[in-house]
Amino acid sequence: MKEKVVLLKDLMDRAETFAKTNIQLYRLKAIDKVTDVFSSVAAGVVILVILTFLMIILSIGASLWLGEVLGKMHYGFFAVAGFYAFLAIICILFKKQLLETLFNNYIVNQIFKEKDHAAN
Repeated sequence: MKEKVVLLKDLMDRAETFAKTNIQLYRLKAIDKVTDVFSSVAAGVVILVILTFLMIILSIGASLWLGEVLGKMHYGFFAVAGFYAFLAIICILFKKQLLETLFNNYIVNQIFKEKDHAAN
């Protein structure tokens, strides 16, 4: 009878260890996914900042060139501002179809992306 109690206690200890290990594994997997998504978003933000500076410089250059072509410098800036206003209206009108779907799909793909553990 004592052998059965010892075996049962050993089985319970192993089950507890197994449960703790599984909880730790799921916690580590969740941390891995969060860090993957965060690092991907952070890299995207860096690229976005660089592209923003590029667009600002290109916009100033285009404004100056258009101002020269149109005869007065401020006309070029108005033309470029009108172009950006047009883009803003398009983005507002198609926000759901273009932007929200794009960002939602990106985040979901990052979360459910399988890692290549053979490379690690």
